[in-house]
Amino acid sequence: MMETVVFDVGETLVRDDRYWASWADWLGVPRHTLSALVGAVVAQGRDNADALRLLRPGIDLAAEYTAREEAGLGEHLDETDLYDDVRPALTALRQAGVRVVIAGNQTARVGELLRDLDLPADVIATSGDWGVAKPRPEFFHRVLEVAQAPAERTVYVGDHPANDIAPASAAGLRTAHLRRGPWGHLWADQEAAGATDWRIDSLMDLVDVVGR
Repeated sequence: MMETVVFDVGETLVRDDRYWASWADWLGVPRHTLSALVGAVVAQGRDNADALRLLRPGIDLAAEYTAREEAGLGEHLDETDLYDDVRPALTALRQAGVRVVIAGNQTARVGELLRDLDLPADVIATSGDWGVAKPRPEFFHRVLEVAQAPAERTVYVGDHPANDIAPASAAGLRTAHLRRGPWGHLWADQEAAGATDWRIDSLMDLVDVVGR
C-alpha cells in the first residue's frame, strides 16, 4: 500500500485561469491572446513563462511580480480556484491513513495562500519556500524528506510529464499522471507520459491507487 501521496499544485489542485487572466490584464492584452500563446509554448515544450516574454520581450518577471504586489494586484487564491475533487480526494486519502503532501512549483506567497485555505494536508510547501524548483533532483529530495515514507511507497501526482512524472520517477517515486489542464491533456497518451505508474482522470482515482 502507498503511504504518502504528494500533489503538484497548478492544474492538479488549482485552476490556472485566474493566474493567466490577471497577467493579461496587467499587460493590457486580451485574455484570449495570452491564453493562445500559453498553449503555443506548451505545445513546443517551452516554459509557460515564455508566453509573457513573447508579449513583452525583455520583461523582468521578478520586477513585474513586485510591481503587481505593490499595486494590490498580486497573487490570489480562494476556494473557487480549487478543482471540485480536491477536498473530497484529500479527505478520503487521510481517512484511509495516507499522508498527504502538497509540493509544487509556486512562489512562497502561493504557499501562504494554500495554507490559508485549510486544506486536508499534512504538509504544504512550494519551490519558493524551498529555494529549488522542479524538475531539479533536489526538489524531489525535499519531497521525500517531507513524505516520511520510502520512495517506492510514495506517489507523486501531476499533470506535466517533464516537470512531474519523469523527475519523480528518476527519484524513485511512484507516479500518477493526471489528465487535466493543457499539459495533462496534450501529453496524456504520448510517450512523454509513458513512464507513469498510473493514468488518472480524477483525484478520486487515487483512493483506489493507494490501496493496491
